[in-house]
Amino acid sequence: MERRAFLGTAVIAPFTTPGAAAASSSFRFIHFTDTHIQPELRGSAGTKACFAAINREPHDFAICGGDTVMDAFEQPHEKAKALFDLYGATVRDLAKPVHTVPGNHDVFGVSAKSGVAASDPLYGKKFYEDRLGARFGSFDYQGWHFIRLDSVFVTPQKTYEGRVDDEQLAWLQRDLEKTGRKAPLVVVTHIPLATAFGTFPFPDLPELRPVLTVTNARQVLALFEGYNLKAVLQGHTHIAERVEHRGVQYLTSGAVCGNWWKGAHYGTPEGYAVLTVRGEEISWEYRTYGWKAV
Repeated sequence: MERRAFLGTAVIAPFTTPGAAAASSSFRFIHFTDTHIQPELRGSAGTKACFAAINREPHDFAICGGDTVMDAFEQPHEKAKALFDLYGATVRDLAKPVHTVPGNHDVFGVSAKSGVAASDPLYGKKFYEDRLGARFGSFDYQGWHFIRLDSVFVTPQKTYEGRVDDEQLAWLQRDLEKTGRKAPLVVVTHIPLATAFGTFPFPDLPELRPVLTVTNARQVLALFEGYNLKAVLQGHTHIAERVEHRGVQYLTSGAVCGNWWKGAHYGTPEGYAVLTVRGEEISWEYRTYGWKAV
């Protein structure tokens, strides 16, 4: 099986956090999430259209926030492989490097509905890792430090919840100590660490529960005390949302697929985010790419 690790229009108003100290950094990057690629509902064509729009944006690299495929959690091997193959072929359209975190729909065969045995060599997150690389890690760019977290925790009941596991917490503490307290930090997670989702006035909006937010977010964020955390990039809820607390922006960048290729999701159209870094300031814009659902 091929393994490929991808290193790893309309505008909704930009937001900016001023940095405490000026640095020489100046760059742009893309945050796209929840492609949910599939052949149905023109999902493949929509993803290609989004990637074409991203390629027209001046940027240095892209970050994918997970849920690359429509679903592998409940699917048999053949269907999951077809979806990962489709995503792998499509993401090659992107002209710049892509760093990726896993989403819950990227986890393979965990549901009993899939018929996949836990002994399958690609069970769980191994399929994702085989195609897209390590489930967590970090990288540096122009003095900024980017941290990729895996926030999808598979439970003994063969479901999932938002949680950063103990292995990552130990790694994160070491990574922060190595990086130092002055470097500006950006965290990337699929499931949000902080969100107002669940409080908006839509009659069918689900309440926040363990599958919609990271249940040990306080424990995760406590590790950043005394460090220069600037932003947390999030996905999963398919809404464009900005929450700010104590100078940290929690930025949820909608979804490439909108409402799973059926139009806008609670008022957020299909799109992606453009982030601009100048010194120690980071700004965020959510942009649509003109997609029309079937």
